[in-house]
Amino acid sequence: MSLTQDPQKLHLEPAVPPADVDDLRTRVHGPVYAAGDDGLGAEVAAWNVAVRHTPAVAVGATCAADVVAAVQFAVAHGLPVAVQATGHGPVRNAAGTVLITTRRMQGVAVDPHRRTARVQAGAKWAAVLEAAAEHGLTGLCGSSSDVGVVGYTLGGGQGSLGRRFGFAADTVTAVEIVTADGSLRRVDATTDPELFWAVRGGKGSFGVVTALEIGLVPVASVLGGGVFFAAEDAAAVLHAYREWAPTLPEEASSSVAVLRLPPLPDLPPPLQGQTVVHLRYVYCGDDFAEGERLVAPMLDAGRIVLGAIVPLLPTEMDAVHMDPKDPMPGWEKGMLLAELTAETVDAFLAAAGPQAPVPLVMAEIRQLGGALGRQPAVPNAVAGRSGAWSVLVLGPMVPELADVLPAIGRGVLDALRPWAAPGCMVNFLGDVSGPEEVLAAYEPADAVRLRAVKRAVDPADVFSHGHAVRAG
Repeated sequence: MSLTQDPQKLHLEPAVPPADVDDLRTRVHGPVYAAGDDGLGAEVAAWNVAVRHTPAVAVGATCAADVVAAVQFAVAHGLPVAVQATGHGPVRNAAGTVLITTRRMQGVAVDPHRRTARVQAGAKWAAVLEAAAEHGLTGLCGSSSDVGVVGYTLGGGQGSLGRRFGFAADTVTAVEIVTADGSLRRVDATTDPELFWAVRGGKGSFGVVTALEIGLVPVASVLGGGVFFAAEDAAAVLHAYREWAPTLPEEASSSVAVLRLPPLPDLPPPLQGQTVVHLRYVYCGDDFAEGERLVAPMLDAGRIVLGAIVPLLPTEMDAVHMDPKDPMPGWEKGMLLAELTAETVDAFLAAAGPQAPVPLVMAEIRQLGGALGRQPAVPNAVAGRSGAWSVLVLGPMVPELADVLPAIGRGVLDALRPWAAPGCMVNFLGDVSGPEEVLAAYEPADAVRLRAVKRAVDPADVFSHGHAVRAG
């Protein structure tokens, strides 16, 4: 399927009787829009502007009760349900759905004694990091704190503290979820262990999560940052990286990326319109002198254009990856690697290095391992533990590239297939060919178990949008 089409939903949006939409408006606190209503486009706009949603009905949920009403309405009208918070994750149009937007559900409550936070469906990581920092704690955020907590975490969630503490989903202690029967459930390891296992890693397959309870970790500061190397030193930097990164302890996380940066005025002048190699590094151990010693060999790998490794508060860690915050049109896809050899790096450079004629904004190699390769105390369905490295390619999905960018991006990944590990991190699946590719992201035994849970809680595939496991 493409970014904008689902072969099962190529029909026009089904007509919903206006009187039924009006009735729904009386049962929810937030706004309700039907196809054609003024304000619908603004309500469902995604951060990834390459995806434009055309749902049958959109519900701007303000609370769990609004979500319950929206799901009940969808089931009564035979419509699938889609969910969006920040809109970073969509890979295709939620055409013909009841699209529930959760961005108004912003609650974050930290319990410093239990080292937990209850986070509502629309909250971003920035709010969690700020609230937790007051108590010397933090959450397992990814490369950007502008991303929503719930969607990121349900897909696994791999960030700069992951090699020490695991996936974000590993910290989840309870889930509040509206399932296809229209009921709001609170599930944990004892109340519903199978659903609890499945939803932590199963993304949006089993219902609409209205809140998560997550564990926080005692990290008050880290040593980290990003260092940009000149394009002409790409080979030297990447080969140094493949030898250096495996020597790091679990307290250190790293990635390296070839970036083709646009000539934007908000970028530092040395980076505007340039191709560079970006080293990302975070050390969350207690001895920052040790963290500096560990990273020192990489700082001599090439000519540094910009950047530094410095002490950072958890609320400042966006400086490591420097992900864009303004909405943009994007196409992305990822894979896992079992090993990173000299031949792997050469293939990566040939396919996506500075000299390759590809319209990619980023081609990244990210170090995994450590706690990311182990199940937590309460196991979950998170995909991607078998990989030693992940690769992600990202390009601008503008109209003039729409017909070629997916083939180019897949071509880069295909060049690395000889070193691939099975599966894929669900948050990096990107554009998929169909539900079979989603299921193949998981370990085979986990895929069987996920489908069994799906058939138990959502046999009619009400929640079939995005990277959802299908019952049928």
